[in-house]
Amino acid sequence: MKEEEVILVNTQDEQIGTMPKMEAHEKAQLHRAFSVFIMNDNGETMLQQRAAHKYHSPLLWTNTCCSHQRVGETNIEAGQRRLQEEMGFTADLKELFSFIYKAPFDNGLTEHELDHVMMGSYNGSPKINPEEVADFKWMKPEDIQKDIAENPEQYTVWFKIIFEKFFDHLIHNMTHES
Repeated sequence: MKEEEVILVNTQDEQIGTMPKMEAHEKAQLHRAFSVFIMNDNGETMLQQRAAHKYHSPLLWTNTCCSHQRVGETNIEAGQRRLQEEMGFTADLKELFSFIYKAPFDNGLTEHELDHVMMGSYNGSPKINPEEVADFKWMKPEDIQKDIAENPEQYTVWFKIIFEKFFDHLIHNMTHES
C-alpha cells in the first residue's frame, strides 16, 4: 500500500507540493492538517484514546479525531471522512480557526502543521475503529483543562497546544453569545 501523502503548504496555507507523511514528519516540513472537536448537548467534548500500536503517542488522550487533508479535499470533507473512519459516525462540522504549531516527539519525528480546527455536535455513542482508537470518553472542557494540568503525560503533545486555543475560543465565544 502506498504511504499516505500530506499537503505541504506555506504560512498562508497555499499548497506548495506533497510529501509522504513519514518523510514530512522526519523533516519537520510544514503541512496542512485538521483537528475535530465533537461536543454533545451537555457541553462535553468527546476525547479519543489513541490505539496501543500507533507509531507515536500510543494510548494517549487527544481530541475526537485529527489527520491530514488529501489533495482536492476541503477541510470539512477531510474532517468528516476521518471522523467516520476513526469514530464510526459523521457530523456537520464548522471550521473555527487555523494556526501553525510545531511539536517534536520522543521518537525523533516532528509535527509541523497548519492546523484547521473544526467543531461539530453529536449525542450518540461512537463505533470506534480499533485500528485507530483504543477508547473514548466525554469530558467538560474545564475538566479537560484541569486534567491536562494535573496529568500532562496522559495527553498528546499537539492536543495540549490545540486544546488551549480551542478552550479560549469556546470561552471567548460563549461570553459574547450570552
